[in-house]
Amino acid sequence: MLMSRRRLIQAGTVVAPALLGAQAARAAAGPERLREDTRPLPGFTFLDAEGKEKTAADFAGQGLVVNLWATWCAPCVAEMPALERLAAALAGERVAVLPLSSDRGGKSAVEGFYQRTGITGLGVWLDPRGAAARALGARGLPTTVVVDRTGQERARLEGDAAWDRPDMVAAVRRLVG
Repeated sequence: MLMSRRRLIQAGTVVAPALLGAQAARAAAGPERLREDTRPLPGFTFLDAEGKEKTAADFAGQGLVVNLWATWCAPCVAEMPALERLAAALAGERVAVLPLSSDRGGKSAVEGFYQRTGITGLGVWLDPRGAAARALGARGLPTTVVVDRTGQERARLEGDAAWDRPDMVAAVRRLVG
């Protein structure tokens, strides 16, 4: 049975704001969404912008915020500016924000996205075959893992978040040690 145009519009005025409100509440949520649990970080490789293999060990002594994302993932795209602001807030504190893109277009897809969205404070890091996502047991995108300076996973968050909120920045500082 087809819904009349008027009923469809009425349904949309009720459902759409509810869905948008739920999405906004999720994105605005703070550290209470971080699932804290200290565990060894599994080994995995990813690529830098030049295509060289990297591991978490290449960042020894630093805290890490590893974000698994893709340019085609709407919640991932929504949180990228907040991740850039988090990286800026932690720049002098030996904490690296590593957005690992799973885009098949690789470097050019990420650079194009950064250019279109004005993101200049995040590096190009690639996980084109999903090795990091598999090793970390990610159930979807975006997934963010906070790693302390000793190389231990301290927390993770599935879904998008307002990483630049003062309480989130404070939580990351606390977790990386």
